[in-house]
Amino acid sequence: ILTEMDGFDSREGVIVLAATNRADVLDAALLRPGRFDRRVVVQRPDRAGRAAILAVHTKNVPLAPDVSLERIAAETPGLVGAELRNLVNEAALLAARKGASAVRPEDFGEAMEKITLGPARSILLNAADRERTACHEAGHTLLALLVPGSDPVHRVSIVPRGMALGVTYQLPVDDRTSYAEDYLRARITSTLGGRAAEQLVYGVVTTGAENDLQQVTEIARQMVLRGGMSKKLGPSSFVAPRDEG
Repeated sequence: ILTEMDGFDSREGVIVLAATNRADVLDAALLRPGRFDRRVVVQRPDRAGRAAILAVHTKNVPLAPDVSLERIAAETPGLVGAELRNLVNEAALLAARKGASAVRPEDFGEAMEKITLGPARSILLNAADRERTACHEAGHTLLALLVPGSDPVHRVSIVPRGMALGVTYQLPVDDRTSYAEDYLRARITSTLGGRAAEQLVYGVVTTGAENDLQQVTEIARQMVLRGGMSKKLGPSSFVAPRDEG
């Protein structure tokens, strides 16, 4: 690439464009003046952008009258164009399998669950397991409702999907560009609510909180290493600028 770029005659008016998701690992020689010296950062779409992208991908998809693209955009923070297109395709397939003439809001909701957690598993849970799963998700829900600053609860399900036996969906009111310490602590608290509910009701905990523990550990790790939110370590960053860890 460097050899070819150095061979261009400046009078030919050649412009070389490139795209990458890992600009941090590019050879510095590529970024020198005269090469890829101008960088344009493309952020993930905001709510308005997601609504516009959904409008494009649903142009030829029959939608039920009560489908709101603005609401779907609000419920899909962080998704990029390809993921939104996949969401529309999955919702359309689900509606077709059900013999519906139009894609309904519940089809989009089910498609989002499938994309996030995987397809529903046809496993037979005994009454005790179903009750424990419901208790676990109720713990998430109650703390999300009671702890100030938590994201609103959008949907709760105990339908097994992927490796999860249940899920509690919390969606932010709006897209966030920064995260306050109290908000992150609220996320940790509500995420641990399922494990706490099991301990309170049954006196023991299960492996059902494995994913919850992974999530809160990562949040706490980023709070300390990147956000300097540790009273013991102080306002310091322990991550190098290009370190993705």
